[in-house]
Amino acid sequence: MPEDDLESLPGVGPATADKLTDSGFESYQAIAVASPGEMSNTADVGESTAADIINAARDAADIGGFETGATVLERREKIGKLSWLIPEVDELLGGGIETQSITEVYGEFGAGKSQVTHQMAVNVQLPEEHGGLGGSCIFIDSEDTFRPERIDDMIRGLDDEIIAELLERREIEGSPGDEETMNDLLDSFLDHIHVAKAFNSNHQILLAEKAKELARDNEEAEFPVRLLCVDSLTAHFRAEYVGRGELAERQQKLNKHLHDLMRIGDLYNTAVLVTNQVASNPDSYFGDPTQPIGGNILGHTSTFRMYLRKSKGDKRIVKLVDAPNLADGEAVMRVQDGGLKPE
Repeated sequence: MPEDDLESLPGVGPATADKLTDSGFESYQAIAVASPGEMSNTADVGESTAADIINAARDAADIGGFETGATVLERREKIGKLSWLIPEVDELLGGGIETQSITEVYGEFGAGKSQVTHQMAVNVQLPEEHGGLGGSCIFIDSEDTFRPERIDDMIRGLDDEIIAELLERREIEGSPGDEETMNDLLDSFLDHIHVAKAFNSNHQILLAEKAKELARDNEEAEFPVRLLCVDSLTAHFRAEYVGRGELAERQQKLNKHLHDLMRIGDLYNTAVLVTNQVASNPDSYFGDPTQPIGGNILGHTSTFRMYLRKSKGDKRIVKLVDAPNLADGEAVMRVQDGGLKPE
């Protein structure tokens, strides 16, 4: 939105409009969902002034009031579903990973969490008729897990019919069996995966803010940002905040980070996929002792929680642990050279 429009809000002159825009508050909607404290800290305006600006933006954007269930249903019809291309898992999720939601995938090492993020970075670029969202991906990498070679494997693992259609859509000459053609297709996929390595928790929080800017800049692009992956969400927080004495500060920062991610999903109709580490509860005598890191903060913020666990060979059990509108259940998939596949 042009800065001149921001200047129509009370207390916003040219200088304040510049501050707001530079801080990421470039539209009425972005301002309307902010808190006065947040705006005061990031845009360097007084808290009372920030409250007036936010209230005016809420009126202008027409958000914050009550609406009927029918209106909510109509809005939810705009939510996209990103397919796993595994019928059993997609059925478990009611069609796939939802945009405007946070989907958490947790499990022990080797369970396949990073495999899921790589597969979704490929799937999101597929046309909607093939289970994708026709968009690009932002990948925040905190554990040095992103591998372009794995993206290559997963592209080659797609059906020949889908590959042929992708070549035509992306104006790449050649056939699916041609090595040079497949390398060109890989390059086109990698061009739409924006990767950043997070070196610590503060850097990871900063990257979420940069991701918001990237999503905004690509909103009208051919491949708008439709997927934000964080692999993993909790690794840095877990390493830097050790012991009960630092637990409260860790959870507070994690909570803010999660809400930053959620805002990206809401503003730009993006699916947010985060992976999470686990710990074993030694006091557990019955059932699975594996518990996700992040406590109630993460549990309440994640819209969908999925638990991956190893099975025999390349099999993985996908368990839906929590969802607001779906029953708990399990599905089976395989992690193979060509990506995630049905059993």
